[in-house]
Amino acid sequence: MGLPKQNRLRHPKAFQTVYNRGKRYQSPHLVMRVLLQTNQQQATPPTQFGISVSQKVSKKAVIRNRLKRQIKGVIRLFLPMIMPGYQVVIVVKRNTTECKYEHFLRELEELLIKAEIIYGYKREHIL
Repeated sequence: MGLPKQNRLRHPKAFQTVYNRGKRYQSPHLVMRVLLQTNQQQATPPTQFGISVSQKVSKKAVIRNRLKRQIKGVIRLFLPMIMPGYQVVIVVKRNTTECKYEHFLRELEELLIKAEIIYGYKREHIL
């Protein structure tokens, strides 16, 4: 099961905007780019996530898709605690094919707290 449609970053132009203007946070296996959406509308849009796994990580699509599924599972876990109005792109670094779900959980939690996207938490562990 993937992310809800409203929480997906789908268009290449949106990815490129986040890459160019977003703030960068990194951990040993992940790089996260975060951009605050600035709309003139009164309602803030939900936070959207995009995941990028290069062929440099693995030539096999099966492995790249497994990594994406694991990261989507972690995002789904944190989705109720995430503030709306952000666009986030998560890039998987090289040599992470052996990385376990628990490592992604911990690293993504630390990155979300460092970027202050999770409600009410600033640089503290919630798990």
